[in-house]
Amino acid sequence: MKIFQSFLAIAFVLSLTHCSGDSTEKKEVEQEKTEAPKASANQPNGGITLPAGFSATVFADDLGKPRHIVVNANGDVYTKLDKLNDGRGIIRLRDVNNDGVADSITGFGKYEGTGIGIKNDYLYASSDENIYRYKLNHNEPDPSSEELIVTGLVNEKQHSSKPIALDNAGNIYVNIGAPSNACQEKDRTEGSKGQDPCPILQRAGGIWQFKVGQKNQSYKEGVRYVTGIRNIMALDWNVQANELYAVQHGRDDFNRLYPDLYNEEESVELPAEEMFLMKKGADFGWPYCYYDQRQKKKLVSPEYGGDKTKTDRCDGKGKPIYAFPGHWAPNGLMFYTGTQFPEKYRNGAFIAFHGSWNRAPREQQGYFVVFLPFNNGMPSGEYEVFADGFAGEKKTPQGASFRPCGLAQAPDGSLFICDDQKGRIWKVTYKAN
Repeated sequence: MKIFQSFLAIAFVLSLTHCSGDSTEKKEVEQEKTEAPKASANQPNGGITLPAGFSATVFADDLGKPRHIVVNANGDVYTKLDKLNDGRGIIRLRDVNNDGVADSITGFGKYEGTGIGIKNDYLYASSDENIYRYKLNHNEPDPSSEELIVTGLVNEKQHSSKPIALDNAGNIYVNIGAPSNACQEKDRTEGSKGQDPCPILQRAGGIWQFKVGQKNQSYKEGVRYVTGIRNIMALDWNVQANELYAVQHGRDDFNRLYPDLYNEEESVELPAEEMFLMKKGADFGWPYCYYDQRQKKKLVSPEYGGDKTKTDRCDGKGKPIYAFPGHWAPNGLMFYTGTQFPEKYRNGAFIAFHGSWNRAPREQQGYFVVFLPFNNGMPSGEYEVFADGFAGEKKTPQGASFRPCGLAQAPDGSLFICDDQKGRIWKVTYKAN
């Protein structure tokens, strides 16, 4: 189904800084001269692989650059576009005949961005500077009801995306990423020292909390919920644990910036992509600290005198509740509360890894959706790859056929996955053999 023909030829270098959050990725991708072939919607499961008993339909295709996604109580799917599609930044998709394919697609919201959520008959969406909301009248969005909830969020281009999450107490949470790799005096420059204290932490590098029902809140009126965060794209409120969770994009360039200290393998695997339970007031240590998943320690960053073993000022910083290999680019997080999938998935976490650009000369990694089991609000086992095959034959940002980004659960327990490379949405269902 070719709904938005104008997006078939989207330039491959557009806004890749949003994909991993780093300007360096754009430079890497611009060196590639060929674009990945489009995978047919008629392939089994829309071109992806799934565990036994699971299947997928291509719910929609060619939507542009869908970033995050949410499903309403009536089954309507909403996605936030990183680039406007015919002047629309929010797309609503409805499956009228219940065949797993959207056959009614409309749009509204004349701004670009990432975050989207639904709570108490309101749809919330974010640009890189603001958060808006819309009234859902009998499951129909009212574009004329647009309200500006938060305005003036820090946007310094690098790590500028604003994913959001909503709790059950009238609060909305938003990432304000640090516009830097490691707060060096000269960003990403070999030999440049880290600024101490890091001035970025005065305005960014954390999660901010606002009220959902108060109009025109300024950035300064928000509560800094946690600090010491480089950049968060995967953010979700866990209703079972009643807590905020996230998976962080770790820093880059250990080997390039400190070749005498870190070898190629260390630079590829470190630091971990950290999963956090975000308690109010927590400090997770960026830029002074990073997490080494092999030593299971928070270590002092080389910009601040670290030598791969020192913990010093990092001893009291928040540690991850789970650590994934470096540079996989976690872009979506969702806790599964449905009953359609087997019992082992109940209350566990699905995480969409957008895929690395900076593990060369080793093979790039990620480009899949993993499942991490949980019990009582904490990981209870090791992750497993749940959905794979998005990249196709070439695991690079431009060579990949698709790059998973957003995740959402439908009322019937189905799982939706969106891709911001070609604009595809999959609907994943389960049926016991």
